[in-house]
Amino acid sequence: MLMQALKVEDYTFSYLDTKNPALIDVNLEIAKGEIVVLAGPSGCGKSTLLKSIVGLIPHMYSGSWSGKVIVDGAEVSKTKISELAKKVGFVFQNPENQIFMFSVERDIAFGLENLALPKDEMRQRVDEALSLLNLKNLADRAPHELSDGQKQRTALAGVLAMKPSILILDEPTSLLDPHTAHEVIGTVQKLNKNLGITVIIVEHRLDLVSIIASRLVIMDNGRIVANDAPKKVYNNSEALKAVGMPIMASLHKELGGIGEPPLSVDEFVSVLKIRND
Repeated sequence: MLMQALKVEDYTFSYLDTKNPALIDVNLEIAKGEIVVLAGPSGCGKSTLLKSIVGLIPHMYSGSWSGKVIVDGAEVSKTKISELAKKVGFVFQNPENQIFMFSVERDIAFGLENLALPKDEMRQRVDEALSLLNLKNLADRAPHELSDGQKQRTALAGVLAMKPSILILDEPTSLLDPHTAHEVIGTVQKLNKNLGITVIIVEHRLDLVSIIASRLVIMDNGRIVANDAPKKVYNNSEALKAVGMPIMASLHKELGGIGEPPLSVDEFVSVLKIRND
């Protein structure tokens, strides 16, 4: 039986001075080692759910709630944010909001310094993170000298140095060109495979991230409207109204929709070859 990394149980949340709840009866379980993609239109509740997972809700954002959010065995409402930060790592959409020290190396060490870790352990963790993200040759480089992809990897390295069990990426490819976006997603997949870390990716570019996802969770109007393997979700036309159909799935449908929709160009080509044969 797979161990749970995250459990959201009958969770409803309303911000103060708002008429409608931001989240309504949300139930979600994520096993350790999964890669789960969270998608949905603006205002659907994704950000509120993320804030509830990392502890910003209810510790910093006031409101009313019912139900539970449990992260790696700890109930969020009863756990300090400083403790949750050791369990959940969050990489922002814009890495420039997360990297601000004088060098890549110092940036990675920043969170560890706040934990007051021994110097030798900090050195070891920084070196490991530099190696994992292929940043050793950039260790002394100032963040403003980095490319967008290097900035994203630096932000990711700083989070990984904290050794969280869950990694949350908020639209990690939104500011990247297609080639760099593929590199970042490939890096995330390797980290998941090599470290066994649980990954939650909030992303609109479903064609890019569906390839590595074990599940696709779609939200709309504060509720989860789909929660299944990507190929099964892509056959759910009602749920796709919230996010739109990805290109490969759309082409598959235009060609008759026989069998499961492909997740990548390579899969699509394979389907065409089978049909031609």
